[in-house]
Amino acid sequence: MLSSKLLLALQAGLALATPMRVSAPPAAARLTVREEGVYNASHPNITIFATGGTIAGSASSSDQTTGYQAGALGVETLIAAVPQLWNVSNPSGIQVANVGSEAITPAILLNMTKQIQAELDSPYCQGVVVTHGTDTLEETAFFLDLTLRTEKPVVIVGAMRPATAISADGPINLLEAVTLAASESARGRGAMVVLNDRIASAYYVTKTNANAVDTFKAYEQGFLGFFIDIKPIFYYASALPVGKPYFDLSNTTVLPQVDILYGYQGLNPALATAAVETGAKGLVLAGMGAGGWTDDGSEVITSLIAENGTAVVDSRRTMDGYVEAADTEGYYGGGWLNPQKARISLQLAINAGYADAQMRTLFEFAG
Repeated sequence: MLSSKLLLALQAGLALATPMRVSAPPAAARLTVREEGVYNASHPNITIFATGGTIAGSASSSDQTTGYQAGALGVETLIAAVPQLWNVSNPSGIQVANVGSEAITPAILLNMTKQIQAELDSPYCQGVVVTHGTDTLEETAFFLDLTLRTEKPVVIVGAMRPATAISADGPINLLEAVTLAASESARGRGAMVVLNDRIASAYYVTKTNANAVDTFKAYEQGFLGFFIDIKPIFYYASALPVGKPYFDLSNTTVLPQVDILYGYQGLNPALATAAVETGAKGLVLAGMGAGGWTDDGSEVITSLIAENGTAVVDSRRTMDGYVEAADTEGYYGGGWLNPQKARISLQLAINAGYADAQMRTLFEFAG
């Protein structure tokens, strides 16, 4: 059964008419007593940016793990449901969205990365946690990894079961994420993803199963570490992926459209043309094998590159693998990047005005 405290927290969250911001104590009034705990000067200040998803989901019964309402609970409720957060941090929360992760848009990502960067730049913040739905969590995590400049820990966390489930994984995942963000050993590692007692690099990790709680993995690169008794244990010293770029979005208000096309037998070449005609500045091909595409489809792609200046990245529809660089100008191999991450990288590179040589370097050294 759910604990009485969690039930009360969930009920309170469901009663909220609109998402609310839980403000961090102002610098002049840091010694603030709250219902959940007391500000502790020896604890790091961790800001939780909430976007909704399963971790904030609610179902009609405790044995229901599908068909629930994602993003039903606000960040206040998530914090109140895990009082142990106060044992390791001074937590505060900001609700930047409250939706299923399929509804996260480039506008939300832009807003979020700017808010998080401002928070990380503050001397009063020692780390950041982002709660997120798992369906597109890897995309947001990858985006933040490429657009935040900081040594402070940034941890993205979600859940595979809604908050109302009999064995919800959200509370322990959140506690581990905040504990990681509060840890000195987590500094300088780029953005990280935490679920199921594992710590993964946001650059490499992907969702591998639609239902299982151990879904987030990086098969080739492995995990960075794990948790024992809510304590993070790392396998390696802090390091960043080879060739990982940084993109400054401080002056960006809109991101260019980049679309993904899926490879299959008898694919329709006209879909590439339609994507460009409806505004795509770049295309990512989720190719067969190590980036294979049909002859007819390749003719259309070559034409779009030559006549429209469309930037195209070859990726793969398989779970893992490396796609070699292409020889044609405007045509790039995606390296280790899966289609959804290649799309974000291409989107950011087009926005930054990368020339062909810069694009080639970016994708040739993609992991």
